[in-house]
Amino acid sequence: MAEGSCYFCVVAVTPKRIALVTTGGTIEKTYDELRGVLINAVSNLDVMLASMELRGVAITRVPLMNKDSLEMTADDHSLIARTADVMATSHDGVVIVHGTDRLATSGEAIHALLPTPRVPIVLTGAMRPFALRNTDAMQNLTEALLAVQVATPGVYVAMHNRLLRFPGVVKDRRHGTFVQADELDES
Repeated sequence: MAEGSCYFCVVAVTPKRIALVTTGGTIEKTYDELRGVLINAVSNLDVMLASMELRGVAITRVPLMNKDSLEMTADDHSLIARTADVMATSHDGVVIVHGTDRLATSGEAIHALLPTPRVPIVLTGAMRPFALRNTDAMQNLTEALLAVQVATPGVYVAMHNRLLRFPGVVKDRRHGTFVQADELDES
């Protein structure tokens, strides 16, 4: 063995600093049993994060809003974009949890403000609430947290085993997922 090398070295790894910006959406919906509806009232993300092995990351939670994305305004999309910009200056990556109906609008707003961000900015959400047995919430959050660590700087959506780069990402309502605009099957 060469001098100065060691056989069982312990190397300190600085955790990746990830900002997790929450805006609401289906992933955050809970069941209001008195009214019999799913609503954005409390966050499910702490429960989701507590069930994950998150070694090597330090997550900063940024609870920006808790809205159904259909209720978002142009000011909300602008606030999300500005928040992504601020978080990108002090973190190694930004994940934004967002409702799927207007996720593409926020993605385009972020891309317009930051066409070449310093770090990856990854949006994600769920087509089915975390509270449901057949949810896609955990898969999508897991994929976004991995993608933000390995993707090159840019603005993306991570859902359903795909990482798509803005601009030009759209919701495929027929198939319940996101695609690049040129992949949209309108037949």
